[in-house]
Amino acid sequence: MSGKSSKLHQDPGKGIENGRDSENLSSVVGKTFRVLREDVWENAEVIDTRPVDDDQLEYYVHFERFNRRMDEWVPRSRVDEQTPVEKEQDGGHSTVDGGESTDRGTLTRNQKRKHDEINHVQKSIAEMDPTTAALEKEHEAITKIKYVDKIQFGKFEIDTWYFAPYPDDYGKVPKLWICEYCLKYMRLEKTYQLHVPQCISRQPPGKEIYRKASISVYEVDGRVQKVYCQNLCLLAKLFLDHKTLYFDVEPFLFYILCEVDRDGAHMVGYFSKEKESADNYNLACIMTLPPFQRKGYGKFMIAFSYELSKIEKVIGSPEKPLSDLGKLSYRSYWTWVLLDLLRQKHHEKHGTWSIKMLSEMTSILECDIIDTLQAINMVKYWKGAHVVCIPPKAVEDHLRGANYKPPHLVVDATMLRWEPFARVPKVKKH
Repeated sequence: MSGKSSKLHQDPGKGIENGRDSENLSSVVGKTFRVLREDVWENAEVIDTRPVDDDQLEYYVHFERFNRRMDEWVPRSRVDEQTPVEKEQDGGHSTVDGGESTDRGTLTRNQKRKHDEINHVQKSIAEMDPTTAALEKEHEAITKIKYVDKIQFGKFEIDTWYFAPYPDDYGKVPKLWICEYCLKYMRLEKTYQLHVPQCISRQPPGKEIYRKASISVYEVDGRVQKVYCQNLCLLAKLFLDHKTLYFDVEPFLFYILCEVDRDGAHMVGYFSKEKESADNYNLACIMTLPPFQRKGYGKFMIAFSYELSKIEKVIGSPEKPLSDLGKLSYRSYWTWVLLDLLRQKHHEKHGTWSIKMLSEMTSILECDIIDTLQAINMVKYWKGAHVVCIPPKAVEDHLRGANYKPPHLVVDATMLRWEPFARVPKVKKH
């Protein structure tokens, strides 16, 4: 039950001195109350409590109708403790972006899948297989409470989304101050203010392999710049729920995407890849910082990873399984690349293309191509093989649709200066 309100029914914000001892305060953990969120009362479970200035309390709450990304510390004054409410049963709907849930009970299975992909809805534990569900429960227990609420990163103050395992007291403060150039993290603003003018870095500590206009990409070796890459992974974890790599960075290369101005190269996102992947994975992890999202940087980095695969002369694919948001981003990229290629080739004498031919031209894995074209009904199984046999008009109709806009940013392969990582040959033991 929720409703708009600009006035609370009580003022419990007087905190500890107003009539509850520590034992009673701990009893609120695990209970569900109405909590004021953006002027709307929402049901939320109290996960933890902590003292703040002047003997006040904050509650860490999970809103029932929202994804864990929206969990937050709230002042006790926003919690209506007078009337506890019953917790919703598992199976309630939640959304990643904080929008209202949709009644999906009347949707077909296919409609539900499309709805979930579009709205970034994650599977509930009840929908997972037993092994995945057990791992998810363990993950939630470890990362249940997010202590760092905000970070200062360059000129941006950014709200964090998830828990990150910063060491010691750094992981317990409400706000971290992070240098946008060297990625050093600090607990105090005064330390940050002293560091910034003294920091000699003005770009990532690696080799610039791409520059066009104000867009630049640097390659950083996790073995050579171990501390920088570990700090990068900790930063990324604040915005990625299921990231597990923090400290074992040596087997990876990191590609830092930057906006460049006269002050330096400002990181907007990154992706990583294994130096040696037995499965030819061309991307292990990808993250765009929130202030730079919805500007085409995510698809730019995906496209960049495939340009590297082309230089390596391998068919690449991202590490599986993909997150729900990752699936959406890749499906959008794959669809555009394949449709644009088919449009360019429609004048060819033969209108039938094999999946293998498309894979060789794009460096996209065959199974990824099949899944993508099946989703838009543009592949057929004929004589024991999947083939693409679609009239040019059908391709044009798809490309004119609202879901197939060309990318905002395109990788100019002529501006890429890169050589594949030199793999060390394995020595056979006698």
